[in-house]
Amino acid sequence: MTTTTTTAGGVTVVKPTVASHLHDYWGRIRGGDIGSLPAILGLIVLCLIFGIARPTFFSAVNFANLFSQGAAVIFIAMGLVFVLLLGEIDLSAGFASGVCGAVMAILLTKHDWNWYAAIPVALLTGLVIGFALGFLVSKIGIPSFVVTLAAFLAFQGILLMLLEGGKNISIRDKFVLSLANNNMSVAVSWAVAAVAIIGYAAVQFLRLRGRAARGLVTDPLGIVLGRIAALALLLLVAVAVLTQERSINPLIISVKGVPIVAPIIAVVLVVWTFILGRTTYGRHVYAVGGNTEAARRAGIPVDRIRISVFVIGSFMASIGGIVAASRANSVDPNSGGSNVLLYAVGAAVIGGTSLFGGKGRVIDAVIGGAVIAVIDNGMGLMGYSSGTKFVVTGLILLLAASVDALSRRRAAATGNR
Repeated sequence: MTTTTTTAGGVTVVKPTVASHLHDYWGRIRGGDIGSLPAILGLIVLCLIFGIARPTFFSAVNFANLFSQGAAVIFIAMGLVFVLLLGEIDLSAGFASGVCGAVMAILLTKHDWNWYAAIPVALLTGLVIGFALGFLVSKIGIPSFVVTLAAFLAFQGILLMLLEGGKNISIRDKFVLSLANNNMSVAVSWAVAAVAIIGYAAVQFLRLRGRAARGLVTDPLGIVLGRIAALALLLLVAVAVLTQERSINPLIISVKGVPIVAPIIAVVLVVWTFILGRTTYGRHVYAVGGNTEAARRAGIPVDRIRISVFVIGSFMASIGGIVAASRANSVDPNSGGSNVLLYAVGAAVIGGTSLFGGKGRVIDAVIGGAVIAVIDNGMGLMGYSSGTKFVVTGLILLLAASVDALSRRRAAATGNR
């Protein structure tokens, strides 16, 4: 493709045109590198279908509900992305989240701990669980399916024992309850959006300048500006909707602003995205997931990487358990059970993370989680039963796995592994 070459400070810089960039992107798609594109297109189609069928789907109240509905699953799915990148699986993530949520609830209610002490202990519980799982998989050599299936069963029992045979523990701590139920003020909502847009723009331009300074191929300025404009439009529209009054009787209580859980998701997403995409550790994770033996021969500590992804997976499950407890205002024997694990795995896979390892991003969990939340929410508004929701979600998961398998086959055939 035609590109222009300039010289800046004695360094030759290759700058593809917008047309060549789009052409190369289309070539990658045809070669099997489709990423999250199917999930994004599916999300748009689902929103249009539900919005047309039930106009209330696009209301400010329902839009805010989507965040609280999907938050716990998204957090757990973020951790599962790391596990799936190595071609492993964690079937215990759901009930691990329930155990961590129960630990926090017990410390808050029965031992009168403050939230700033109870939450770290719950997170530490997740870290310990992840280390134990990773150790058994990497050092003992037990398949992750067997280890996490055993943990899945064991954690159900541990949860019952923590809850003394199945009692419900109500949470009254205001900070914990605010995580999934409260909103930022209107002013703070707009300020956070502005900071996010400015920060994203700064990162894009710094990356552009850094690559140019090293003589690397840079994205066309038009593409960079397009990304910034797209994010700005998305955030500004979302904040404009969420800052509308959502209370039935504003004179008694006013409900408006971006849910607190939204920026928490964003911060966690940015941190893990940076770690996976910009650090040596992230490169090692992809290397081990792509070819374990080659990574071992290259000197990468494969066992440590394998343990670390389970630690991250269970740590994120603990965050999901805390958020789930916040939304439910309580912890019960079914916390982390039912469809939580299936939805979390589904979110990661639907978003574009490969079940075969070596391909995926943390944002896949957010996109896939949004798809699942929209399905659950939209079909609920249309009056469909839980059985129908499960069937539809299962079919979409099967479709996502099929797309992944076909894209891998296409990539292998074209040599774009």
